[in-house]
Amino acid sequence: MKSSDARPELWSIGEMARRFGLETHVLRHWEDVGLLSPHRDAAGRRRYDRDDLVRIAVVLRSKAAGMSLQHIVVLLDAGAADRHRVLEAHLADLDRRMEEMRRSRAMTDHALRCRAHDIATCPRFQEGVADLVAGRTPAPWS
Repeated sequence: MKSSDARPELWSIGEMARRFGLETHVLRHWEDVGLLSPHRDAAGRRRYDRDDLVRIAVVLRSKAAGMSLQHIVVLLDAGAADRHRVLEAHLADLDRRMEEMRRSRAMTDHALRCRAHDIATCPRFQEGVADLVAGRTPAPWS
C-alpha cells in the first residue's frame, strides 16, 4: 500500500487519555468547552487523529504554563479577536511569576546558608519581604 493510500492513525478516547495520563472525562470536558472536536465513527465513538493529539499536547503545556481553559480556547482560535490581548496578559503574568520565583529562590538560598534559627529575624532575609511589609507589592496570591 502506498503511503498516500494509508489511512491516518486514529485513537479512541481511552487510548488518548492513557497516552497523556488523563481521565477520559477530562477530554470530554475539553470537548464541551470547545478545545477539542474529535471525529466520530459510524457508532458515534470519538476518534482522535494526529491534529487532536497535538491540540491535547498544546492544552497540557498551556495549562502547565498557568493558562486557564478559557484563555486556551482563545489561543487555539485563529479567528479570535482578543487573541493577542490574552497572550500579552499571559506573558505579563509569566514575567511576574518568574520574578516571584527568582525572589523565592534567592530567599531560600539565603535561608539555607543563614545562621539564624528563625530566618524571619535575619536582617538580610527581611530585605526580601520588605516590599510586602511596606504594602508596595500586591500579593501574588490575592
